Amino acid sequence: MPHLENVVLCRESQVSILQSLFGERHHFSFPSIFIYGHTASGKTYVTQTLLKTLELPHVFVNCVECFTLRLLLEQILNKLNHLSSSEDGCSTEITCETFNDFVRLFKQVTTAENLKDQTVYIVLDKAEYLRDMEANLLPGFLRLQELADRNVTVLFLSEIVWEKFRPNTGCFEPFVLYFPDYSIGNLQKILSHDHPPEYSADFYAAYINILLGVFYTVCRDLKELRHLHHGKIKKTNFLKKHEKTSNHLLGPKPFPLDRLLAILYSIVDSRVAPTANIFSQITSLVTLQLLTLVGHDDQLDGPKYKCTVSLDFIRAIARTVNFDIIKYLYDFL
Repeated sequence: MPHLENVVLCRESQVSILQSLFGERHHFSFPSIFIYGHTASGKTYVTQTLLKTLELPHVFVNCVECFTLRLLLEQILNKLNHLSSSEDGCSTEITCETFNDFVRLFKQVTTAENLKDQTVYIVLDKAEYLRDMEANLLPGFLRLQELADRNVTVLFLSEIVWEKFRPNTGCFEPFVLYFPDYSIGNLQKILSHDHPPEYSADFYAAYINILLGVFYTVCRDLKELRHLHHGKIKKTNFLKKHEKTSNHLLGPKPFPLDRLLAILYSIVDSRVAPTANIFSQITSLVTLQLLTLVGHDDQLDGPKYKCTVSLDFIRAIARTVNFDIIKYLYDFL
């Protein structure tokens, strides 16, 4: 088992507190723990790493993905069910619609031999989304250990403080643990730890020091900073983004009739009413195969047309034929 100090950097105090709260595997732990801090402050990473390294039975659920009560409860129960039946192969999916059913089913799932006599941990990431669900959900999770009479600890991970969670009617108070932002020294140590093998540790540490000297005042997000020293931008992607081909080389694209008329109205000196003469000119263009009909009438979209002649031909015919539309068709469509 690797030492946690080598896996989780600059969070020794938080790791020590969590280990003290967890205690021995067979001891009853604290019923609920509320962990909060700004984004990219290590809450999720530290919690997951600690539970995996200590090999503690746990389920991890993201409350953004489980945006309804049923999805959330079923996700927890089914992950616990797979955890308890991992040695026996696949298990049946559990359905659950209310928190009362959840408590009853939770008791059944946690009677499995590999979950017996040890603490089960339920981690609810992005826990602030619980406030938008049923009013009894948060108080229920806070008292789950008492309601289910099982050795279970619920961990809430959030970016907002506990005071914005607390119901007006009162509830069981969790143990609150704060994850502060990383200092510039912490960021330098963490980023330098992941140096590429082709560079020496001293050289990469000097590079990180320069990077933080520029960006630390405006960005302290570890994820964003890791994305910056990430690597070079591929030249092919850069060219694809910035190279543009002339529309004249690509040729005209399909367009609806409304766009054709809108361009005509914006160009001519005075407002031209959509008379039969205008529509007859469009029909003439189709008949002469200067326009082709490429779409069909339906409830979602009208007919679409496409110019079929070259730019030089358009310029030549516009000098001799009195078509109001032909003069502007190619350049704008």
